[in-house]
Amino acid sequence: MTSTIWTPTLAWIAAATGALVLAVATPNESNVMGRLPSPTANRLEQQQLSAALHAGRTLALVGFNSSHRGEIRSWIDGLRLRQDSGIAWFKMPVLNDPGSEDARSAIERQLMAGHSLASQRSRLVPVFTDPADFIRAAGLSGTDHASVLVLNRDGKVLARAEGQYDPAKAQALRETLSARGD
Repeated sequence: MTSTIWTPTLAWIAAATGALVLAVATPNESNVMGRLPSPTANRLEQQQLSAALHAGRTLALVGFNSSHRGEIRSWIDGLRLRQDSGIAWFKMPVLNDPGSEDARSAIERQLMAGHSLASQRSRLVPVFTDPADFIRAAGLSGTDHASVLVLNRDGKVLARAEGQYDPAKAQALRETLSARGD
């Protein structure tokens, strides 16, 4: 008789314990979505990446090679970023870190030569890091396409899209950009 009373009680305790273990072990949303690694990143004006993330939420257009320019341009045009001052945004080329400050400076000089206007330079944040590390940390699928990330001030990825501009994806990104809190 005593075992019939304890069996449901022990089963309930085991279930509650299992639920608590899963709650603690399950990743939170910020871990699932990703986070920018701590790379060497500056605006071409020599401002740190944190200065580029001044808004509560910022759109980062991430490219891994020159073939992504068209996809990035499609997002700039599709979201009307040049006309809509309500969206904080920048372009983020992810470049393999050459390992020295002199080599990074040479690459930055090349980027500056291709972006002669101050308005273009202020929206360009080159990131020198291992692209594979960046992809893993940001939760991206790879380097085949450009990525569009919604970031909070801490560099946490709140939303993402990849490839050419898509109106449905753009709407989801806009909703994340305008949402309150992180």
